[in-house]
Amino acid sequence: MKTSAFYLEVLRLWGLLLAIVGLMLGAAISASAQAPALTLPQAIELTLAQSAVAKQAVTARETSYWQYRTFRADYKPQLALEGVLPDYSRSILAVTQPDGTTNFRAVRINTSYLATTATQAIGFTGGKITVGSTLQRFDNLEGKQRLYNSSPVALGFSQPIGAFNALSWNKRIEPLRYQESGRQYAQDRETIAQRVTELYFDVLLQQVNADVARQNRQASADMLRMGRERYKLGRLSENDLLLLELNLLGAEQAEIQAGVEARQAAVQLTSYAGLTLDPAVPLAVPALLPALQVSADDALTQARRYRRETLLFQRRLLEADRGVAQAKGTTGFQASLSAGFGLASSADQLGRSYVNPNDQQQVRLGFSMPIVDWGKTRAAVKTAELSRQQVQQQVQQEQLTFEQTVRAQAAQLGALNQQLALASRADSLAQRRYAISRATYQVGRISLTDLNIAQSEKDRAKRAYIAALRACWVAYYQLRILTLYDFERQQPLVVEG
Repeated sequence: MKTSAFYLEVLRLWGLLLAIVGLMLGAAISASAQAPALTLPQAIELTLAQSAVAKQAVTARETSYWQYRTFRADYKPQLALEGVLPDYSRSILAVTQPDGTTNFRAVRINTSYLATTATQAIGFTGGKITVGSTLQRFDNLEGKQRLYNSSPVALGFSQPIGAFNALSWNKRIEPLRYQESGRQYAQDRETIAQRVTELYFDVLLQQVNADVARQNRQASADMLRMGRERYKLGRLSENDLLLLELNLLGAEQAEIQAGVEARQAAVQLTSYAGLTLDPAVPLAVPALLPALQVSADDALTQARRYRRETLLFQRRLLEADRGVAQAKGTTGFQASLSAGFGLASSADQLGRSYVNPNDQQQVRLGFSMPIVDWGKTRAAVKTAELSRQQVQQQVQQEQLTFEQTVRAQAAQLGALNQQLALASRADSLAQRRYAISRATYQVGRISLTDLNIAQSEKDRAKRAYIAALRACWVAYYQLRILTLYDFERQQPLVVEG
């Protein structure tokens, strides 16, 4: 009997210590509870507005935009100004004399050059047209001589024959790459929303655990108070009284542990989302998802229309074709045609150098053709063709896998909604059963073991409901990621342009 009394006293002291810690934790939670609860849409919106990952997505999108601007600039006229002002030289050079002899003389000259050039690439053929104007000035400082050479206008044209046309291929590929970046940006935002949802529910589950533990602690304290009264009256055994003490200690430990884990999870959420909120701020339980009925065919249709992979597959196939064209266009027979026409004149005065200019023409056709290359040309082309075949096979397999993933995700969302409805019903029933079991125990009609079982089932049902709600929300955003389509509002998530 003395041993039992000593054991009861130890339990009471340990319970007092846990109660003090619990009160401190409860005060902190109570203070945070006074602040408005953070909702899931608010957390997602704040993350997309200020988090580092969201800013990285914006930077990647802007980078793609300026890369596309660079590509577009290649097809527009390029105007350039170049020159050399001055090019002074003082030296002793061997100068051929009128009689054919050579004499070394001091030479001081200055040459200046200024030119403007406008260039226009021809994307269809890969050629280039140039229009320019040049002016040269020569000063012989020893002989006091000055000459001007001007070319008021010069037209030029160059055209590779049978060569690889990079401009033509870029015009087909780069717009696809830029459209991909827009869809990738939308996908990144949805991926961020999904990750925030996962972290949000991690915190929420721990807060629910803490709330459940707090309720269990209060209920255990009430039951222990009633048990002590019944024990004094001889209506409760010492074993059941000790079990009530243990239940209270366990509830207090669970409350403290859940509070610590909730704060740890909250730190991860605030770190990822870039929030400055108190880690103990309460989170609101998200509402049920809208009753969406998304068929696999509908999801696949939207995915093919808006998902980045559709453009990615097209671009990869085009790049493989470009590789073959490049192998054929940079090996074997090569030719280039160039032509030019211009006016030029020289005089010892600037104004006179533009009077009565003489015309000048130039036409050039150059070519090269290997005679013996030991199969190098054929090997290069064959390698490119096999690479294209491999890309085609990979794209075909990846496209099939992607479509199966979309179909499976659409089907999973419906199944998860059904599981959520069952979990909600089970949670409601478990809550009612526990209330009935508690009332029944108080009148002595069931054992403490039965009450503990009812309490465990209540806690398990609450956690299962939160887990099912989490799975539904995560699957919802996963479907949005895979299709880039908002089935609730019936509108795409991609903003073209």
